[in-house]
Amino acid sequence: MDKIIPKDEEYVFDGKIALGQADLKGNITFVNRKFCEISGHEAQELLGSNFSIIKHPDVPKTVFKKMWKTLQNGQVWDGMIKNLCKDGRYYWVDMEIIPIRDKKEVVTGYISVSKPAPRKNIADIEIMYKQQNSAEQGV
Repeated sequence: MDKIIPKDEEYVFDGKIALGQADLKGNITFVNRKFCEISGHEAQELLGSNFSIIKHPDVPKTVFKKMWKTLQNGQVWDGMIKNLCKDGRYYWVDMEIIPIRDKKEVVTGYISVSKPAPRKNIADIEIMYKQQNSAEQGV
């Protein structure tokens, strides 16, 4: 798949919940119709791809490090994330990622539940992203 060039244009996600499921490495194993609609990808493009396919470059690495540490400790992660559409636009989600466990309580994957991000919180998250990205780059 070609690299997606981000553009400064928002796709406003509204309506139903977007669901995605992944294995332990973050490879997509299931997406619902709403996930496809907001990301701009067809299900067959997403299945087997890593969730990084929708990672927006504005999101600091520390956000994902904290997310993975939380998930690998078997805990639920929640937060707001800026994602990348296939056409380069971006969209905001308020997301919860829940570990999936088998009968022996072993984590076998993750399910993400995304709803529209509260508009009032986006500006604060953008400021945090800029501060964290500056810190990561040593600026």
